[in-house]
Amino acid sequence: MVRTPLTSEQRDRGRALGQILRAARGPRPASSVAAEAGISIETLRKIERGAIAVPAFFTVAALARVLDLDLAELARTLDGFEDRRDGASMAG
Repeated sequence: MVRTPLTSEQRDRGRALGQILRAARGPRPASSVAAEAGISIETLRKIERGAIAVPAFFTVAALARVLDLDLAELARTLDGFEDRRDGASMAG
């Protein structure tokens, strides 16, 4: 199966997701967060640096739970990131 290449917007949004998750993790060890979320440390590191730009929904949901992030707010933030990239106002 051939995968469709990611767009630059998808890659940018993936990097933004990684930055948000890394900031939410704060000083907690990545290994601890990964274990609690039920994912490998390698997967968490790849998500945090944007190498996995479109992680599976349940992976993001597990990380949001462990990091005490509201999944709906996380989605709105990432939508806002896309809006800012397009030059649109976030005021609504």
